[in-house]
Amino acid sequence: MTGQPQHAHSLLIANRGEIACRVIRSAKALGLRTIAVYSDIDADAPHVQQADEAFLLGPAPVNQSYLDAGRILEAAQTTGADMIHPGYGFLSENADFATACIDAGHIFIGPDANAIDLMGDKAKAKRAMVKAGIPCIPGYQGKDQSDTALIAAAKDIGFPIMVKAAAGGGGRGMRLVENKQDLVAAVKTARSEAQNAFGDGALILERALNQPRHIEIQIFADRHGHIVHLGERDCSVQRRHQKVLEEAPAPDITPDLRAAMGAVAINVARDINYVGAGTVEFLLDSTENFYFLEMNTRLQVEHPVTEMVTGVDLVALQIRVAQGYVLGFAQDDIKSDGHAIEARLYAEDTGQDFLPATGSIDLWHPATGDSVRVDAGIETGGFVSPFYDPMLAKIIAHGATREEARGKLVQALKETVLLGVITNKSFLINALERPEFIKSQITTGFIAQCFSKDDLAPDDLQLEDAIAASAIFYICARKRAFDHAITLASPLLNWASARPIATQYRFFDGENNLDLSVSPDGSDSYQVCCGDKEFSVRISDFGDHYAIVQINNTRKKYLFNQPVDDATNSKLQLSIDGRDVYLKNLYGATLMAQQSPDTGSVTTPMHGVLVKIFISPGDTVTKGQPVAILEAMKMQHELTAGIDGVIEVVHFTLGAQVSANALLMEIKEYK
Repeated sequence: MTGQPQHAHSLLIANRGEIACRVIRSAKALGLRTIAVYSDIDADAPHVQQADEAFLLGPAPVNQSYLDAGRILEAAQTTGADMIHPGYGFLSENADFATACIDAGHIFIGPDANAIDLMGDKAKAKRAMVKAGIPCIPGYQGKDQSDTALIAAAKDIGFPIMVKAAAGGGGRGMRLVENKQDLVAAVKTARSEAQNAFGDGALILERALNQPRHIEIQIFADRHGHIVHLGERDCSVQRRHQKVLEEAPAPDITPDLRAAMGAVAINVARDINYVGAGTVEFLLDSTENFYFLEMNTRLQVEHPVTEMVTGVDLVALQIRVAQGYVLGFAQDDIKSDGHAIEARLYAEDTGQDFLPATGSIDLWHPATGDSVRVDAGIETGGFVSPFYDPMLAKIIAHGATREEARGKLVQALKETVLLGVITNKSFLINALERPEFIKSQITTGFIAQCFSKDDLAPDDLQLEDAIAASAIFYICARKRAFDHAITLASPLLNWASARPIATQYRFFDGENNLDLSVSPDGSDSYQVCCGDKEFSVRISDFGDHYAIVQINNTRKKYLFNQPVDDATNSKLQLSIDGRDVYLKNLYGATLMAQQSPDTGSVTTPMHGVLVKIFISPGDTVTKGQPVAILEAMKMQHELTAGIDGVIEVVHFTLGAQVSANALLMEIKEYK
């Protein structure tokens, strides 16, 4: 393109959540009218509220809403959108969608369809890179997708080996296989997951490198032949092959290595006539050999760390380049200032192998600060559904040095409060405070090597938490009573003519019950007893969701919430020093017995869709045998039998949408 830039007045964001909010922010700064799209379940979502206009796509399932290209184009036509930004995920790397946008007269904010098509297929991309002389990991990217061909190729490559979906990313359709015996099962599962996630079950194989680092280069190209890179990011901290912590610049990268990787990334972009924002990803081994991994033809989740060290608004630049403007700067103009680290806040249970979680957002209170940035698409009162990716927000910190950025991010995470749905916040703090991370001794095996099962377990209830909780429980109950009282004067609160009656509380700390009693000792002071120990507690400030609690001589700020759906007022959610603690007053509600996993009841761990059922009533099963596969939040989860026995009843059919903790099937134990 050599003509005049195309003028535009409005932008439709074909996405949701934090990236939709992020794009809206830059678009509005450019003076553009913003248009959101949404599903039924997202009707009141922040991205809908922040946009100037919004269009309903359809029901919550992605294929009826955010993946319905025809419906999104209808939204663009109806609202008069000049441009369409796909964000990341969903249709962002769909070549047909990019073509359809342009054919309908809209400016598509992304590369041309041929680049998307080439790099969106890992097999075709690797074949093209090998042909272009780009260093690639030894593997198989052939067109023969039979099990026989894959098994033969794996034998030639050697184990351990990575099985990957050719058409996708984000860890879906990806399996690490250590030996030949596990290959067939891994191929079957990866193929099924890839087909469900991307509509394409094709796979590639790659030799698994020993302890590599995951380094990526941010590139940008305009339609006038200018291509630059904006430095690198280290994305080695991953679980389930998905990134968790990212930073820029990558620690311990020499200027020569940075220049070499940047030059290769630019050559990759130039070789395919790339336009727009893109990321060329590499694996770096211990001897500083780097290998092409893939190219993402879109904005990356972790783009904020590059923005914070370069000062470049990548979304604004995407929009301008799509309109036909020149980049406006050269490689030598790009300077890196300081260090930035990003943490992804997920709704997930780290103690259950990072299983995605669903639930309500009872309280959202993000950190603030000049060197802290929070990209989010959630709000208090929202709900995390099983239909979309479990990433809720990103917390990013910038500092003059890596250690300064790390310290600021730890503090920002401790100040960030998300109560209700379970999150990985404590894990993120733990990871950032690990000696290996502090010393930059990180590879893609960081989590597996540095975290035991106990390290990933939920936060323990500490005695001081229980003491503070009992006082907060007491004050909340007192406030409810005062609100319903007609004649009680506030100065009489906590006053009694006789000895105050102690209020009893019982909490379970994971192993034992903690019994406490609370007695008022003045307007804002209390005596809390636990066994033969007595504590003096003073509440110096108490708000709707916070309390300044002094226990003996130590004062701390607790953020708290009582769930609105708790009719018994027996639940309390606490956030303190980055830990999220969930308590239930067992004196105020009936303790529900939990089923042992070693029973004949097979239950679902979360909301999802049954995509495979391997058994029928009357079949015999052994303990640990797979009986079904549940698909939720773009991942497939294997459900297994807890005992040896006979399938007595199956309560759901294939394709059924099931809720969390639903009884899926019952097994009659052998006698």
